[in-house]
Amino acid sequence: METGGCRMGGAEPGAPAMVTLEDLDGMAEESPDSAYHSNGSSLEEEAERMEDEEQERLLSYWQNVGRGHQVDVPRDMAEPIQQLTRNNNPQERQTIPFTLIQRKEKLGELLYEKRQYGKAKWACIKMKEKQYEQSICLGFMKLMRYICEQNSSGLYLGITIPIVTIVHTNESQSEMTQSVTVAYYLPEMLQDEPPHPFDSDIIIEEWPSTIVYSRSFRGITNEDSIMREINLLAEILESPELCLQDTFIIAGYTNPAAANRHNEIWFLQRP
Repeated sequence: METGGCRMGGAEPGAPAMVTLEDLDGMAEESPDSAYHSNGSSLEEEAERMEDEEQERLLSYWQNVGRGHQVDVPRDMAEPIQQLTRNNNPQERQTIPFTLIQRKEKLGELLYEKRQYGKAKWACIKMKEKQYEQSICLGFMKLMRYICEQNSSGLYLGITIPIVTIVHTNESQSEMTQSVTVAYYLPEMLQDEPPHPFDSDIIIEEWPSTIVYSRSFRGITNEDSIMREINLLAEILESPELCLQDTFIIAGYTNPAAANRHNEIWFLQRP
């Protein structure tokens, strides 16, 4: 879940600090007798101006990152980007629940984990761009709009991690196909009645309970790095034939614009 500028991790170090409406409230409390600034603008006008500037800074950052992925970030993404960034408190992110079955280690190094994920509903979108990074960036931008009020509830739904991408390979596992599915786990309180997406490309799917073999890796995710991680985990597993041979999941936990991302490769055990 990655996007052209997919900012799941909040503002980058060194980026301009955000000024929130709460900050403006604090300014008002400090100066209760001052209804206007020296330039004659009201606090409400100043708040609106600063909010517009914040939107422009965030949009510009995303557009710059998007160009690195050969993805155009349209201006109508400004509001979802701002809302997602403002609500991106690490303490409020919900991690997808799972049951740990086994941890495989060697000389103190974690090789992989065997986990069971329960039956759950996901918001999914299928993409088929020329490059993997383009597909996940464009797919996550669509999911961002759904998360940020463009749904039947009209509410901000909240971020869950990881954002996952289903990828496919040819039979020999020598290369990836272009078709991917980017998916967002619906928060627990929305599992029974998920809000309906306004975007008809987004489908709510119920995934069955699944056992996965998960291995962490750092860095960028592209066709080469994903194939490398698939081959590495296949070598480590005692019985890789128990898993699907052409379908895998990439799980992303951090801002995809970061150089040292936290990712996982998941092998899916056959039903």
